[in-house]
Amino acid sequence: MKILIAATATAAVLAAAPLAAQAQSMSAPEIYGSVGYAHADAGDFDLGAVQGRLGAKLTPYFGVEGELSFGVKDDTYSPPVSIGGSPIKVELNHSAAIYGVGFLPVAPNADLFARVGYGTTEIKASAAGISSKADGESWNFGVGGRYFLDGQNGFRADYTRQEFQDDGGSADVWAVGYVRKF
Repeated sequence: MKILIAATATAAVLAAAPLAAQAQSMSAPEIYGSVGYAHADAGDFDLGAVQGRLGAKLTPYFGVEGELSFGVKDDTYSPPVSIGGSPIKVELNHSAAIYGVGFLPVAPNADLFARVGYGTTEIKASAAGISSKADGESWNFGVGGRYFLDGQNGFRADYTRQEFQDDGGSADVWAVGYVRKF
């Protein structure tokens, strides 16, 4: 998996190579924001979140974005060893990340993108009156697309893989949302 992360990071760097040539073709960065829903599949449990992003498309091919999520859908699971015979309730407190984004314009109102970044996530687990919080740092990478209905308003769909450090596992995050250019 570390090879895949390295390959994705290398691809993002190579996509940024035409920055100098493209910098003159775009006078000001395109600032955008989005809000939507994200579904995270972490293997033993699935969580849902409201997700907000703020980004800047610095050239037609490269940008940066920040992401913040808050949990809205919890899950329970019953591991082989339980606490007092009760299932464990898992909830997402928050997740935050920052990304470098490579864009591929495919039409005047649509583009595809790939992104690589680093994030942090905090979850809470509770069972039989006992609760505990845990956080994890992760390398994140993914792909998606945006389609604009007019010059400012559109939709976004993407997939992001979170690879947590220190053998913290991974999560597959699927997101859809409304996006607006400012």
